[in-house]
Amino acid sequence: MHRAAWLVLVAVLPAFAWSAEPETVTAERRDVALERRFEATLEAVRRATVAAEVSGTVEEVLFDVDDVVPAGAVLVRFSDTEPRARVDAAQGELAEARARLAQAEQEFARVSEIYDRKLVAKSALDAATAARDSTRARVAAARARLAEAEARLDKTVVRAPYSGIVTARHVEVGETAQPGTPLMSGLSLEHLRVAGVVPQGLVPKLREGPRAEIRLPGREPLALEALTIFPYADPASHTVTVRADLPPERTGGLFPGMHAKLVVEVGEVSRLLVPESAVVRRGELTALYVVGGAGRIGLRQVRLGDARDGWREVLAGLEEGERVAVDPVAAGVALKDQAGRRGQ
Repeated sequence: MHRAAWLVLVAVLPAFAWSAEPETVTAERRDVALERRFEATLEAVRRATVAAEVSGTVEEVLFDVDDVVPAGAVLVRFSDTEPRARVDAAQGELAEARARLAQAEQEFARVSEIYDRKLVAKSALDAATAARDSTRARVAAARARLAEAEARLDKTVVRAPYSGIVTARHVEVGETAQPGTPLMSGLSLEHLRVAGVVPQGLVPKLREGPRAEIRLPGREPLALEALTIFPYADPASHTVTVRADLPPERTGGLFPGMHAKLVVEVGEVSRLLVPESAVVRRGELTALYVVGGAGRIGLRQVRLGDARDGWREVLAGLEEGERVAVDPVAAGVALKDQAGRRGQ
């Protein structure tokens, strides 16, 4: 009697150790966005080379390559001895012209009063009027020469047109520069855009305004509000350049020249999908736990496509309608239990 009871316990205990069948989901086809991917590059929207506007000797260069420059900061100073002397001379000319104008206006007022009393001829009034008008013209000319001299003096100090980073320095202290001589190159990291090329046949679809985004390794996709499509194609490759600005608040850590993928939705397509959480990755193996008839579990290698909002496309290795374990850990435990049961 005791021997029979012991045999019953041996037969029953393994059954309590078996794990329940893991939670599954049925693989099914769904309509998802059809995407086209193209190579793209990040570019700086603001990129410039600052050049000299006056001739002179470079006295000071305040920034170098890789320096961050605030907007309006002084980049280069030129010797200002000659321009400052011209400003002083123009100021003297203007002061003299104003003095002569004051004298001419007093003379005009005096002659006009005498003329009103019929004590001088009309020619005297005409002469006083001409003297007043000519001195007014001299004042205007002197004021213009002063403004020109001050502008020339101001151009001896070269400032940054916008905040950015210096990419190249073209002059050294002591060099003589002429108008148009490159001084410093830079770009802004605050305003970036992405540029890529697409086949010419895709342009009509792109002009309809499809959803587009760029993808970079290790970063969330960046949605693009609008695409700028160039109005001509490359005659050699028959491709068209497209470009889009990036949201300024999302450009942190990005730099011009970085490689990206331009992804454009051009329609819909049916794809076999499974939950992203169901995917098993072990080294180079990508697989799913597939639950078949009578709850039998098997680890099956599959080939996957894109991830889509928590789901993953299955390109090969799985058929529509098959059941896939949602939790790979629980499925792995259940598979071991089944193997142990078969061994017993």
